[in-house]
Amino acid sequence: MSSAPAPAPDPLLGPADIRELAAELGVRPTKQRGQNFVIDANTVRRIVRTARVRPDDVVVEIGPGLGSLTLGLLQEAAWVTAVEIDDVLAAALPATVSARLPERADRFALVHRDALRVTELPGPTPTALVANLPYNVAVPVLLHMLAAFPSIEHGLVMVQSEVADRLAAEPGSKVYGVPSVKAAWYAEVKRAGAIGRNVFWPAPNVDSGLVSWVRREPPRTKAGREEVFAVVDAAFAQRRKTLRAALAGWAGSAAAAEAALVAAGVPPRSRGESLTIEDFAAIAERKDTTA
Repeated sequence: MSSAPAPAPDPLLGPADIRELAAELGVRPTKQRGQNFVIDANTVRRIVRTARVRPDDVVVEIGPGLGSLTLGLLQEAAWVTAVEIDDVLAAALPATVSARLPERADRFALVHRDALRVTELPGPTPTALVANLPYNVAVPVLLHMLAAFPSIEHGLVMVQSEVADRLAAEPGSKVYGVPSVKAAWYAEVKRAGAIGRNVFWPAPNVDSGLVSWVRREPPRTKAGREEVFAVVDAAFAQRRKTLRAALAGWAGSAAAAEAALVAAGVPPRSRGESLTIEDFAAIAERKDTTA
């Protein structure tokens, strides 16, 4: 009587796999690069599921590390391009993919660069961004990728819990600020869950959160994105001040700021945390309104 075939080994990386790979490569996670590797396969599956990765998606992953999330994404997506800055990790990842998912290795590309400097990618046009982002560069990397690759329609990032709150905050919230407003220029952003510390190696001293988004059209405005973002930066540089005062430097004077605010339909004594991205666009459009 023949026995049933043994189940295929799980291609995803577990705690022992991660530590073995790290030992082979002589890798010690560094705080400088915010390296905390995901060691729990179920968390990887949850991230991929929450990101709603489709079979036709071309996914960009930032900071793949040893490949935990990369393998989970490759199981579901049509293509994955990973962007890794670390020399050792970048050199090792293609071999990990070939060893654990050989049938999908031809759907994978690696870019060995700083994500903040990436302006083009190999392979098909990207449609999604899914990443476990280093805490210290999470917001700049996310905003850069959304600006540089308008074809990215949706995605999900795992970031420090406080950063997740800021990215998804609504006007009026205490944590609503520059990340919230700038992210809203590109997409509808929302909190998509929490992640415990014990799924990482080494365990971070902060909690993590998931943030998902879907691309949307930016506000209709004659002002360019850089002009609008300049207003956002000025408004939140001095949060406690009224917009009339906070925007004085941007507009040239407090009177000019007040004129632009009134023309945009924004009360001059309001503060930045009460405004939507559409409000900021309206203010930027009226910078040269005479007092």
